[in-house]
Amino acid sequence: MALEKNISFILIVLSLISCCISLRNNLLDNYIQEDSDYDFRAFPSYVRLIEGVKLHNSSKIEIGRYSHLNKFRILAASTKTINVHNFGAQGDGSTDDTKAFQKAWEEACSSSSAVNVLVPKGKNYLLKPITFSGPCKSEITIQIAGTLVASNDRSDYSKDGRHWLLFDSVQNLIVEGGGTINGNGNVWWQNSCKINKAKPCKDAPTALTFDKCKNLEVKNLKIKNAQQIHLSFEKCMNVEASNLVVNAPEKSPNTDGIHVTGTQNIQISSCTIGTGDDCISIVSGSKKVRATDITCGPGHGISIGSLGSGNSEAYVSDIVLNGAKLSGTTNGLRIKTWQGGSGSASNIKFQNVEMHNVKNPIIIDQSYCDQSKLCKEQSTHVSSWWSKLFRRKMKAEKHREKAKWGRRRSAA
Repeated sequence: MALEKNISFILIVLSLISCCISLRNNLLDNYIQEDSDYDFRAFPSYVRLIEGVKLHNSSKIEIGRYSHLNKFRILAASTKTINVHNFGAQGDGSTDDTKAFQKAWEEACSSSSAVNVLVPKGKNYLLKPITFSGPCKSEITIQIAGTLVASNDRSDYSKDGRHWLLFDSVQNLIVEGGGTINGNGNVWWQNSCKINKAKPCKDAPTALTFDKCKNLEVKNLKIKNAQQIHLSFEKCMNVEASNLVVNAPEKSPNTDGIHVTGTQNIQISSCTIGTGDDCISIVSGSKKVRATDITCGPGHGISIGSLGSGNSEAYVSDIVLNGAKLSGTTNGLRIKTWQGGSGSASNIKFQNVEMHNVKNPIIIDQSYCDQSKLCKEQSTHVSSWWSKLFRRKMKAEKHREKAKWGRRRSAA
């Protein structure tokens, strides 16, 4: 009798253990999802928190179910959330929340464990120019669910007239959340020399800048009405920018959508961009740039350059645009270089591109001149600005001009 009771007890315990393991595995499978556009092989540091990860051609991360489970659970549980309201942010659209955001960042950056900084939904946060400086001690995710609104007082930008939101030297950073970044650019456009010829030509702030950042994701955000450029990656490495909506009026001056300079290994995907300038601009020092599933228009198209201004040396290489739809833009695909410059644009591939109502589908311009007066004629100190340029599966409808290649007229 005692033996039967012991056997029954053991069977009950084993059954409970089996149920717990099954429940745990189901919860884990539902909890851990991979963005299908994300390539972990390109950004290995993003998975350094999770040990024992095996990557396959599937939509999920498979985790070693026994040996590393406890390690993963401890790390996931250690992520803490910092709410900007805990540092005095009001989110009423009129109170200056800059100091509150600065304090929240300092707290996050000094944390020895992973941090989630929360900007709540349904609020409008008025911000003056602010720099989020690194390096930081651990991984940081910024969840922008609400709206960030730039100060429209131009005197607030007297110390740094080129940046509004600046992330400097930060590693292992994710900025996401489904919210909005509003550059409030109208006051800057009105004072642009391109709109008002009586005004002096001055730079306006870039809405969102990442400078010298490494292992970076920017995704699921709306960026609108930038003072000048909307989103700029400068001297960064290992970047993913995805599911972004960027827009400004067609007549807004110099409002490039996504600007890439001196940046290596960047993937831009599933973005919808319509501005008053280039949808995407790629300039000197950029290498291994991939852009896929891009919707562009209105604007000036997708550009490499300008390169070589002021007789400078400039290089870009390994640029792939695979999958884009351009509609109502002044230009389609463009490479633009200044006279007198040197360097090269090499290994460039454009494929699977559709254009509708684009004035100039393809432009290769070796005499670019972005000024009211024609530029003086100069000799180019390089045999060819571009090499290995591939075009595949191009379709253009209702365009006004044919593809333009070579040099255009300049002043004597």
